[in-house]
Amino acid sequence: MSLFCLDVGNTHAHWGVVDGRAVTAHGEIPTAALAAADLAALLAAHPTRGVALASVVPALTAAVLPALAGAGRPFYHLTHDTVRGLGFDYPTPAEVGQDRLADCVGAQLVVGAPAVVVGMGTATTVDILTDRGYAGGIIAPGLGVMTRYLHERTALLPALDPAALLGGPAIGKSTVDAMRAGCALGFAGMIGALLDGVCAELVRQGSPPPKVVVTGGAAVYLPASWRARVTHEPHLTLLGLAEAHRRHFA
Repeated sequence: MSLFCLDVGNTHAHWGVVDGRAVTAHGEIPTAALAAADLAALLAAHPTRGVALASVVPALTAAVLPALAGAGRPFYHLTHDTVRGLGFDYPTPAEVGQDRLADCVGAQLVVGAPAVVVGMGTATTVDILTDRGYAGGIIAPGLGVMTRYLHERTALLPALDPAALLGGPAIGKSTVDAMRAGCALGFAGMIGALLDGVCAELVRQGSPPPKVVVTGGAAVYLPASWRARVTHEPHLTLLGLAEAHRRHFA
């Protein structure tokens, strides 16, 4: 059954048509520009059998709900109260972002539990999935935050495009190369340290070594030593949203 899934994030809203485990169409809209008219056009262009939503921007949630819920298709809004088959080993599940819940459902589908899910968006999130469900996580700066902060908080350092960070020298011979090295190597080192710490703690608690699933555009900055040990699923959130919709209406 094909489903139209919308993940409203802080910077971009990602949409996709999910059929089984395949994402057959997808795109993104800047969150600040997202409007009900855009959704109406997308829904008309993709006559799916259902609609699913996850959002971390409450004001946008209220704005888009009427268009999604009124599309004449079974509508599902993923929250900690509506998600099925996940479970929580966490005292305050209402605090967990809906996109992170979708990622964990997607990880259940793609690799099972235990798993560590690394989301590389505006923030870097690390979420832990065990056989008891969502077990906690980490929130750290995203790569774009790092590059913007240096520019915005200094008088002389230029803005960097995160897409242009790879391939530079480890020792900068110019201001730009020094910034590129600091952001690219620093971000990779942060991810490596977070993964090492989380996986070691899970093993100390008696868990088998977890699978690691990575999603988001900055996955190319993972430490090289980790690349063979992770599953990269760029559409994890959309797959998780679709699976949560199927469970809800099963």
